[in-house]
Amino acid sequence: MKIYHIPCLQDNYSYLIVDESTKEGAVVDPVEPQKVLEAANSHGVNLKLVLTTHHHWDHAGGNEQIRQLVPGIKVYGGSIDNVKGCTDKGENGDKVSLGADTNILSLHTPCHTKGHISYYVTGKENENPAVFTGDTLFIAGCGRFFEGTAEQMYESLCVTLGSLPKPTLVYCGHEYTVKNLQFALTIEPNNSRIQEKLAWAQKQNQAGQPTIPSTIEEEMETNPFMRVDLPELQEKVGCKSPVEALREIRKRKDNWKG
Repeated sequence: MKIYHIPCLQDNYSYLIVDESTKEGAVVDPVEPQKVLEAANSHGVNLKLVLTTHHHWDHAGGNEQIRQLVPGIKVYGGSIDNVKGCTDKGENGDKVSLGADTNILSLHTPCHTKGHISYYVTGKENENPAVFTGDTLFIAGCGRFFEGTAEQMYESLCVTLGSLPKPTLVYCGHEYTVKNLQFALTIEPNNSRIQEKLAWAQKQNQAGQPTIPSTIEEEMETNPFMRVDLPELQEKVGCKSPVEALREIRKRKDNWKG
């Protein structure tokens, strides 16, 4: 499979997933449908599916228009998330295939919204899988707890996403990486992996290049929200459990001026 970034709005990404043997495509969060169609046409892709991570307008706001532009396209979204333009409501564990070699698994990752879905995508055996995490998992960060609790975010990040294979590529909904890594250093100032990744991400930004994808393994090394199982991290934020630490770190991030 091939994955293409489609920069949208100010700092959003849509993603075009292509099954290479059939040229069938799926698009994640097509908030600017015209841009998506241009990308699909330029790569000779036949769009079949929309994968919506959650109901916020900057992710689901293009669904109704893309249905008008691509008659018959299927629009997937979480069954309890009230996604605009949804034709197929998805549950945790639902599977969809794309073309000949690409398979998509829905993972319920609530907290940012109640019905948030991340999509775990596998291609041929020799290809690394990918996960599209919307606003649940960002590179070195996580989404705000708009509709859920620290317990839910812990389950979504550290249990559901944290149990995916380490080489899984992480594609998130926004380009927030530099700010997230700067904040991560306030929690772990001596973490050399965070320092290295921040220097790299700043260069990417300056060159107008994305900092995405990351991998699950990199997130385990640099993302404070995915490191809360470590007793030394809990100690740094004065907490005695992973969930308590996650809640405290999110509170600090919400109040951080950067």
